[in-house]
Amino acid sequence: MDRHPLESLPVETLAEGKFLRLAQRGPWEFVERVNTSGAVVIVAVTLDDKLVLVEQYRVPLARYVIELPAGLVGDIQGQEHEALVTAAERELLEETGFQAARFEELATGPTTAGLADEVVTFLLASGLERRHDGGGDEHEEIVVHEVPLAEITARLRDFEAAGKPVDTKIFTGLYFLAQRR
Repeated sequence: MDRHPLESLPVETLAEGKFLRLAQRGPWEFVERVNTSGAVVIVAVTLDDKLVLVEQYRVPLARYVIELPAGLVGDIQGQEHEALVTAAERELLEETGFQAARFEELATGPTTAGLADEVVTFLLASGLERRHDGGGDEHEEIVVHEVPLAEITARLRDFEAAGKPVDTKIFTGLYFLAQRR
């Protein structure tokens, strides 16, 4: 396919923060990730076949949201070139208190291609061992949920019925998990 005509237009910065830049190319406004080298989403399954989920308040939605553990890669000063697995290990332990014996890359792709340039990598974490209760860092208040895979559909419906949106990346992670089993 030939280059799109918009590719030749310059990108203008409209606003910039620590990790996001609002940009415009021609008529198109979008968000760029800055000061990171990527993002990881972790599909963590316990030895007794439970999916590890996190619940945390998300300012843009002004609600608690049910999600897979996740985080930015290369966002810590001095660790700008960290490996995906290193970031996944850090985020999983910090958010959930679990340490994984193994990580396997499942897929990489954009999350909201019409809005942002962010690309995430899904990683399967297995051989989990609990190290502490989790809960996130000093800026997070994370509640950890371990949901039996056999009950996942019903439990996700329960979360939504309780007014807690379910991040659709959970369904993507479940799809890739099913492909591995």
